[in-house]
Amino acid sequence: MKESPNYTYVLLVLSMMLWGGTWVAGRVLAQSVHPMTAAVLRFGLASVILLYMCWRAEGRLPRLKRDQILPVVFLGATGVFAYSYFFFTGLQTIPAGRAALIVACTPVCIALLSAVFYGEKFGPLRILGGLISLVGVSVVIADGDPLALLAGGMNPGDFMILGCVVSWTAYTLGGRSVMKRLPPLSSVAWSSFTGTLMLLPVALNQGLIADLGRVRPVDWGCVVFLGFLATALAYYWYYRAINVIGASRAGIFINMVPAFAVLTGFLLLGEPIHLSLAVGGTMVITGVYLTNRA
Repeated sequence: MKESPNYTYVLLVLSMMLWGGTWVAGRVLAQSVHPMTAAVLRFGLASVILLYMCWRAEGRLPRLKRDQILPVVFLGATGVFAYSYFFFTGLQTIPAGRAALIVACTPVCIALLSAVFYGEKFGPLRILGGLISLVGVSVVIADGDPLALLAGGMNPGDFMILGCVVSWTAYTLGGRSVMKRLPPLSSVAWSSFTGTLMLLPVALNQGLIADLGRVRPVDWGCVVFLGFLATALAYYWYYRAINVIGASRAGIFINMVPAFAVLTGFLLLGEPIHLSLAVGGTMVITGVYLTNRA
C-alpha cells in the first residue's frame, strides 16, 4: 500500500523538530567530550537501534548483496562520517548562526541536482519557494539582519560547513538510488553502521577512551536523544520521505531546522526569542508549502 504524502509530511516535520533539538543536545554534550566522541556515541547507538529495528521487522538482520556494499559505504561516508567531521570542525571556528545559513543552501543543491539527474520538476514555483524559505532561515538565525551573517568574507570554517552541504546532498541523492534496491530502514541502518566504523579510529585518536570517563548523566541523556530520536528515527523518516515525495521536496524541509533550533533553545535553555523567529519561521513554512504544492 502506497504511503500517503500527508503522513509523509508529518514525519518530515517531526524529523526537523528532532534535528532542531540536536543543536541544544550537542551543545550540552560538547561541554564534556570531544566532537568526534559525541559523533561515535550518537551513531553507534543509532546503529544498534536501527539494526534491531531491522531484525524486528524482517526476523533477521538485513543482508547486503555484493553490489550493494559500496553504495551503502558511500552513504556512511557522506551522511555520517564526512558530515560529522565537516560540521564539528567548522563550528570550532565560525558562529553557529553563520554555519546554519550556509547549511540552508542544502535544499537548493538537492533540488538542482535532482532536476539534473532524476528529472524532478524544478519550475518557477519551486524556485520561488526555495528562495523564500532560504531568506526565512537567514531572518531567523540572524535575528532580523541576514546581511550581518555575510560580513567578513570567507574563512576556512566556511569551507568546512560548505563540506556539510556537499556531503548531505550526496547522502540524500545517493540514498534515493540505493533505495531502488534496498528498503529505507536497511539503507539507514547500514549507512549508520559503516559511518560509525569510519568515525571510530578518528575518535580513538582524539581521546575517546578518556572522554568516556568524563561523561555525565545528563550527557548520556543527550546521547540517547541524539542516537535514538534524532538519528535512528529521524534519518529513517527522512529516507522514507525521499522514497515517497522525492529528494527535492523532502530536502526543502531542512530549512525548518534553524527555526526549531531557536525555539528549542528558548524552551530548554532560556535563550531569548524575538519577533524574527515568527517572521522568518512563517517565510520558511510558506517556502516549504510552495515547493511541495501538487
